[in-house]
Amino acid sequence: MAQDIEYAAEQDHTVREWQTQAIAHLRAEQASAPETPLIELPLTDAPGIRLFLKDESAHASGSLKHRLARSLFLHALCNGRISPDTLIVEASSGSTAVSAAWFARLLGLPFLAVVPACTAREKIVQIEALGGTCREVADPRTIQSEAARIASECGGYHLDQFTLAERATDYRASGNIAQAIFAQMAQVPGGLPRWIVCGAGTGGTATTLGRHIRYMGHSAHLAVADPEASVFHRHFADRSVCRVEGALSCVEGIGRAKVELSFTPEVIDRMVVVRDGAGMAAAHHLSALLGRSCGPSTGVNLHACMEIVAEMAARGETGNLVTILCDSGERYRSTCHDPQWCEARGFTPADAHPGLGHFLPLMPDLARRAAA
Repeated sequence: MAQDIEYAAEQDHTVREWQTQAIAHLRAEQASAPETPLIELPLTDAPGIRLFLKDESAHASGSLKHRLARSLFLHALCNGRISPDTLIVEASSGSTAVSAAWFARLLGLPFLAVVPACTAREKIVQIEALGGTCREVADPRTIQSEAARIASECGGYHLDQFTLAERATDYRASGNIAQAIFAQMAQVPGGLPRWIVCGAGTGGTATTLGRHIRYMGHSAHLAVADPEASVFHRHFADRSVCRVEGALSCVEGIGRAKVELSFTPEVIDRMVVVRDGAGMAAAHHLSALLGRSCGPSTGVNLHACMEIVAEMAARGETGNLVTILCDSGERYRSTCHDPQWCEARGFTPADAHPGLGHFLPLMPDLARRAAA
């Protein structure tokens, strides 16, 4: 009995040492990582209004979800939930799983992603290239419960972004996306942002932004761009609506069928509802404008920005807007950036917000304007 107790104590000490080293490793990664850049999109016919992209695709794992995945791992480690051989399980439409696989590999941990069967194949390839395994499920609504079941049965740990995103990320600390945006915008002529625009998948990014704005006493407003099929904008308008039925959005990563615990509508100033086709068209327009592809959730964000820019310009208002470039369009070559995939779903360039051509014209459009 005494030997058993001594062995258990030794094992506990070994696990604690590993956890301490793992936390130090993640903190070192955060400290050494360069901050993601701001990219200005020069607007035409909108005097005094400036639009910036926070390019989160510049993270080592390629998306906005890099910050969240790091926070989820730190949250689990600081709570003593992960050991050196713990299987990490996460439910995701892809980008969080890619980032989680990246961090699991960094810590030498096995990783399993539970993803909808409709997830872009490019994301599956990335997860597997990072050493992860994917379990595809037919109904996207069941990925969270399936991930929890697998983790429970295997003695693994479910990262559970949909529940833990808002508590794993500290809105007061340095290193969160809100702090980074305001620090960078403080160096921009014209001052801090009047509007920040983001999407909502877990709701964690919107909650972090909204809380930080209030904590720091900023005057900025927060707008959340939400796919038409999502429950979030319905819940924002009527708190009794917590679930929707029917087809889900084709935009991976944002919009949900049920209200997630990390979604905090009280810190959001407005919701902008965006049709899938409009989000795809905006992603295509921005890709052409930048000369590199971006994902559909970025397109949804940009569409919402066009709504706000048009309103501000009509009222003669001025100010800066910041939105998020979430990830690269290379992850969506077989979906959003496949013309046949878009045509099969009825998405056409005609779905684009008119503000894209007006405020963010492409070079041929500028040439035609000058000729006229």
